[in-house]
Amino acid sequence: MFPINLDLARLSVALVGNGQATLNRLRQLDGDGARYVTVYAEDPIAELVDQAGDRLHRYLPNSADVNAAAILFIVDLPHEKAAELAAIAKAVGTIANVEDVKEYCDFFSPARVTRGDLMITVSTNGLSPRLAGRIRRAIEKWLEPGWSERLNALAVERAKWKAGGASMRQLQQNTDEFIDSRGWFS
Repeated sequence: MFPINLDLARLSVALVGNGQATLNRLRQLDGDGARYVTVYAEDPIAELVDQAGDRLHRYLPNSADVNAAAILFIVDLPHEKAAELAAIAKAVGTIANVEDVKEYCDFFSPARVTRGDLMITVSTNGLSPRLAGRIRRAIEKWLEPGWSERLNALAVERAKWKAGGASMRQLQQNTDEFIDSRGWFS
């Protein structure tokens, strides 16, 4: 696996499913700033209808719908339907994630801890999402909320160093000195 962070404000997302797990994923996508989300649900729970609003289509996506999305999340569907949608995604070149069915996944959503723009992710490559979640909770306890301000202060300094013509090597050295002088890891 190759870890990347995707800017969901720029990419189209199709979310397929009917129940609570689909609602949870939609809330996560909305919270992450996803701007182009289309929800497909044949029999959605009431809360999903409310959260999705006019983004909801009450049918499963066809190949044109899947092709229109950069990313496809398939959640809480019967195995046969999920397999069929994953095959369509593969055929049209849309990356897909079938929740908790590793063999149909082109990517996994890692467990993560965020403090402003600082993000730490944990992945088990789909082998044990529960373990990843427990490690995430341990990191949350260690990574107090103040890390967001630390990152912002460092970013201000880094911008000054760059504007002053610092080389990559100098940026690295200045960053280490800045962190060490504040005892962030002592």
